[in-house]
Amino acid sequence: MIDIQSIKTRFGILGNNPELNRALEISLQVAQTNMSVLVTGESGVGKEVFSKIIHQYSPRKHNKHIAVNCGAIPEGTIESELFGHVKGSFTSADRDRKGYFTEADKGTIFLDEVGELPMSMQAKLLRVLENGEFIPVGSSKTIRVDVRIVAATNVNLLDAINKGKFREDLYYRLCQVSIFVPPLRERKDDIYLLFRRFAVEQAERYKMPMISLTNEARTYLLNYRWKGNIRQLKNVTEQISIIEKEKLITLDTLKKYIPVVSTLPMVVDNSLFEENFSSQKEIIFTIINNKQQIQLLKKEIEDLKDFVKQMLSDGTHEPRLIPSINQPSSLIYTPQANQEQEEEEEDDEIIDNEYSEVDDTPMSLVDMEKKMIISALQRAKGKRSTAAKELGISERTLYRKINDFDIEL
Repeated sequence: MIDIQSIKTRFGILGNNPELNRALEISLQVAQTNMSVLVTGESGVGKEVFSKIIHQYSPRKHNKHIAVNCGAIPEGTIESELFGHVKGSFTSADRDRKGYFTEADKGTIFLDEVGELPMSMQAKLLRVLENGEFIPVGSSKTIRVDVRIVAATNVNLLDAINKGKFREDLYYRLCQVSIFVPPLRERKDDIYLLFRRFAVEQAERYKMPMISLTNEARTYLLNYRWKGNIRQLKNVTEQISIIEKEKLITLDTLKKYIPVVSTLPMVVDNSLFEENFSSQKEIIFTIINNKQQIQLLKKEIEDLKDFVKQMLSDGTHEPRLIPSINQPSSLIYTPQANQEQEEEEEDDEIIDNEYSEVDDTPMSLVDMEKKMIISALQRAKGKRSTAAKELGISERTLYRKINDFDIEL
């Protein structure tokens, strides 16, 4: 029986997080099989190392392990990169070329960012998974290979399937076994261990004193969200090690290298969630919340009108605070001349009419989302950056939503 700790030592993995240990256990269990594996997790958590573990503890360990970043290869050349081409198949094809799948025969191929594959390539990859066959670009000859596929993604492939951007049949072939790698913020006890390792490595590499943290800086380090996960932590540690002459790092110094954030146990920064906020569900929650706020405002206006009418009927002329239902209010009503009272009543009617236009007719969540986006664009006079800011989403997300809903500007 292989010890988990020995795997951590061999592959430089630090930490004892239960989810991390579970991911390692599954990697060992699946290594002896030929099943396809899908590794999921945020960018920077170290998904590739699990592919290497699966390869090294499998019968294929004496053959090649090839890692391919599907998102980094241009769409026009990705078929040639993966499956090869023959001489003369296109302008620059001056010789035959083997693709990654041919090179990885009898071994393992790691397909990182598999969700970025074009639909045409997904069909070809599915064929390789089903029968181990493909045809190089420009060739009529079918090539058979025996390749174990480990894929990885930091996006939700089920959402991509619903949007028509990923094949459902390919998903189930890739995800015969699923391994989830937890984000760094869920491995709080491991953050400082990783920081120390990166600091030691830098000190040894460049023959310099090792950096350390004050208590305040250490607390800040542990509470930071680390959107870029281990990759971001390593980058920050290496920068500080090289640039800072004073090796005891204070909180002020640390903040120069990572953004200023709250001291809450789980740091939340709106800018960190722009892309995550692009999910339809969260936009809908915002729409619902805005409608609730409008309804609440309508109720407060009604209460205000009732309160004023009561005061007028009682003949009360002393200034009084208007009670607020939800939170303290600084509004004060002081009766003045009849003309001013009439003007205030007219204003109340205008406000009431404005908010009475809120449509309470039940509508689908999609319709609600579309209506909210159109309203924001109208208020912004078609300026997308302003509308995106009001909605709390990125401009890129707004562009995509405009196209999805076929909104005319």
